[in-house]
Amino acid sequence: MQPPVIPYCQKQEEWMLEKAIHRTAQKKTEAAPEQTSRVKMALLIFAYFIKIGSFTFGSGWSILAQMEQEFVDKRRWLTKQELLELVAVGKSLPGIMIANITMLFGYQMAGVLGGVLAVLGIALPAVVVLSLVKLAYDAIKSNYWVWAALQGVQCAVVPIIGGAAISLGKEALKDKASVFICLAALAVCRFTSISNIVLILAGVVAALVWMGGGEHGHA
Repeated sequence: MQPPVIPYCQKQEEWMLEKAIHRTAQKKTEAAPEQTSRVKMALLIFAYFIKIGSFTFGSGWSILAQMEQEFVDKRRWLTKQELLELVAVGKSLPGIMIANITMLFGYQMAGVLGGVLAVLGIALPAVVVLSLVKLAYDAIKSNYWVWAALQGVQCAVVPIIGGAAISLGKEALKDKASVFICLAALAVCRFTSISNIVLILAGVVAALVWMGGGEHGHA
């Protein structure tokens, strides 16, 4: 007895199905190393931000200075311009500025996991230290040597923040428009009580008007 003859169209459908299954499996195989590398990058970012958070004193600007040193100068994962863009977006969003910046950086480098681990990494050292300090607060709050050490830390933070401001300022202030907007914003901050949100929006409007006028002038 002869085996049943399979119609040509059925053979073609089976061949196309096998090809589609093979293509899907190949895509999954290719995506696996990429997914693994993103997880490794996220864990690496977590470790770096733990290190940064462990040796940062002062405000978020001192963290920014260490980010510039670690990720721009040393590892070259970012340019100064890209870091400035992260700062601009982070300051424009609601919430804690440095948390926004670290989350955006982590997300840019390693997706959602990178963003979450970056924020956890920067916050974890402070949580641990504050928990330990709370246990011994009564014993150290009036200690002269602790007070003197904190004064020294405050003095050391100033040049760190100043150095970051000068370095990033050179990158940001490249034309007359940016210098004018910066000086105007500095004067408004110094002599008024205007909120940061209003100031940022005013800076955006001023930049758009200035640059738009320049483009029309060239046209």
